[in-house]
Formats: sequence, structure tokens, C-alpha cells
Amino acid sequence: MKMETLCTCPVCQSSRLSPFLTCKDYTVSQEEFTLVRCDTCGFVFTNPRPTEAEIGRYYQSTDYISHSNTKRGLVSQVYHAVRRITLKNKLTLLNRLVPGKGRLLDVGCGTGMFLSVCQEDGWKVSGIEPDSGARKLAEEQITQPVSPEILGSYAGETFQAITLWHVLEHIHRLEETLAWLNERLAADGRLIIAVPNLESYDASRYGAQWAAYDVPRHLYHFAPNTLKPLMGQYGFVLEETLPMPFDSFYVSMLSTRYRDGKTRYLEAIREGLKSNSLGKGERPNYSSLIYVFKKR
Repeated sequence: MKMETLCTCPVCQSSRLSPFLTCKDYTVSQEEFTLVRCDTCGFVFTNPRPTEAEIGRYYQSTDYISHSNTKRGLVSQVYHAVRRITLKNKLTLLNRLVPGKGRLLDVGCGTGMFLSVCQEDGWKVSGIEPDSGARKLAEEQITQPVSPEILGSYAGETFQAITLWHVLEHIHRLEETLAWLNERLAADGRLIIAVPNLESYDASRYGAQWAAYDVPRHLYHFAPNTLKPLMGQYGFVLEETLPMPFDSFYVSMLSTRYRDGKTRYLEAIREGLKSNSLGKGERPNYSSLIYVFKKR
């Protein structure tokens, strides 16, 4: 297994890094990985990590639900039931931000469900998905090709909306990708990024068993005070931050399974409600957050 180590922080380029947490890959390999924290800005990331060439094997599991349409097991059934609701909510948000519709690019589109919903609503859709199995399903959904890679695709093209739904935390070549996103976004467009929130209540509640650490697939572990300055370096201005209230319940379900070997549904509901309650306020602090950016 080839691993790579980052010597500096992706946000502030400081070399002062300290161990933060050791987490286990409960989904595929059962291996342990180290998270480090930047002493200067507080950014947390997985380090060392599998190389880009090696990371693919850590996605090879039917338990990795976003890359399949499986409804095997109660947790998967809950995931798909909630997804139907969240797809509608995402489309509503998209149409509010860009009422004229236009071209949409979904980076890391998975099996293409979001693209399909937007296509039916009148958007001209394009997708990027590196996983071959998920990409094939996406192409069947929208009846058009989906690109297998980010960098190098859609050269010279721009989009009125670009979305990354729980994708940015997976991207190895982060700096190059953020520069690429700035080039692809239209001058009046909107970039929508959803990521887990390291500072949420459920993150502190479950510690190393917090499912949203999802090592080693999640390379970075964002919080509002680290994502905003990172995006600012690449010409993006934060317009608004919105909650993803369903995530606290799903993440809590998985976290109890990782901790105890079985899913504690009642606890997950209780802790999900508590996380959402504590996450309310002038600065949302939910389990996962949606960040809306525009170009400077």
C-alpha cells in the first residue's frame, strides 16, 4: 500500500502539524488512520493517506451507498427514503440561487440521481464521477456521457451552477481542483459545497467513531472557520451557510454501529435531534453544512 504524507497545511501552508485523532475504516479495510491538526489555523486532515492511485480500493464495498443503488439493510433503506426528500430540497435551493436555470455541473455525481431530477426540471446537466460502476448508473439516468475525471474536463466551458455534495473532502489534488472550479464557474454563477462539520455536536459526541470521519476516503475534515479562508484563496466569497438536518440522524446511526457493532436507532434519533437543536443559531453548526459561494 502506497501512502503519501502532506508536510504543510492545505489551508495556511504551515508546517506545524500535531496528531489529532486515530480513526478506523469501518466500511472496507478495518485499518486505522491518523488525523492531524494544523497548529496555526486548526485545519484537520487525514495524514498520511493512500495515494490517488491506491485510494480506489477503499471505495469497493456495497456498504458505500452513494456509489450504488442498493436498498439492502434498514440503514440503506433509510438513506434512500431520505434521499428522495433531500433531492427535492437541493433542487429548490438550486432554483432559488439561479432562477434562470442554465448549465449545471455536478462534481462527484454518484449514480446521477440529482442530475436526473435537475434535468427533468429543465436544467442542462453535466456530471463528473470517477467510480466506473456509479458512472455507468449515472449515464443510464441522464442518457448522456459522464466524465470520469475533474481536471482536464470541460476546458473552456462555464456553468451557472456547480455542485459538490459531500465530495470536496474526497479530492486529492485539492488546490488544483479549486482553481479549476473557479475557471469553470460563470461570473454570476453559484458554487454549492456540502461537507460534514467537524465542530458539530455529534462529532464531539462520538469522537473517533463519528461516521463522518470516514477514513481514508475523507481526506479533509472541514469546519466553517477553515473552509471559508481556503475558498477565499481561490477567489470565492461565502454567500450563505445552510443546514443539512437529516445528516445528523444518518451519521449518528452509523456511529452507534461502529461503536457497538449494532445500530442504536433510538439513540441515533435522540442524538440527531440534540445535534440539530444545538446547531441552530446565527452561525449554523449542524452535522453537515451547505456552503454557497460566488466569485469575487
